[in-house]
Amino acid sequence: MPRKTAPDAGAPALSPYQEGLRRRLLDAPVVPAPAPWRNVFGGYAAVGGLTGVGFGVDPATGHDLVMAVSSAGYGVFDAVTGERIARDRDPEDDGPDGTPDLSCPWIGPLAGQRVRVAGLYGGGLHSTSGDGWTVDVEAPDWPSHRILLSGNGGNWHRPPHTEGWWHVLHSTWSTLRAAGFSPSGRTLAVATSSDLTLWTRHPA
Repeated sequence: MPRKTAPDAGAPALSPYQEGLRRRLLDAPVVPAPAPWRNVFGGYAAVGGLTGVGFGVDPATGHDLVMAVSSAGYGVFDAVTGERIARDRDPEDDGPDGTPDLSCPWIGPLAGQRVRVAGLYGGGLHSTSGDGWTVDVEAPDWPSHRILLSGNGGNWHRPPHTEGWWHVLHSTWSTLRAAGFSPSGRTLAVATSSDLTLWTRHPA
């Protein structure tokens, strides 16, 4: 029978500075994203078995589009209105797994094109918006993840909370798949294995 050891056996102790950072994250409550950001769904959209997300732009409206890939098929959301504008429960394509560029075919307004998907199989979204906003993913109490939005030179390493940085989501119930901005920088997406949360800077 294998010998049991303490989970932290042999792990180096955190320095006072590191412990201070960890406590800062643990103590920061979840707050709404600051203006001009607004939550698109007024919460989140349930997407069971979500494996990844990708971005595009609707040629008719100019709105960011979000493609959600899940075990139940594909769905496309308008990232400004929150409307699900396309759905395919049985796509012919099996998804990004095994494709060299982690892509799959679009459905809806961008049908005929392909979208790169970030999530379970790899890839990533933009960590900066291009005009000063930054998103960080931290896990001081792993496997839970905290999503931190910073702006105007803000940095969560410096206190106080909500002055330059905001803890906008704490994923305690599902596995984080991806978090980041659209290429336009106008949408912030957080995808977990069970849901999708979107923030936009586009007027309602």
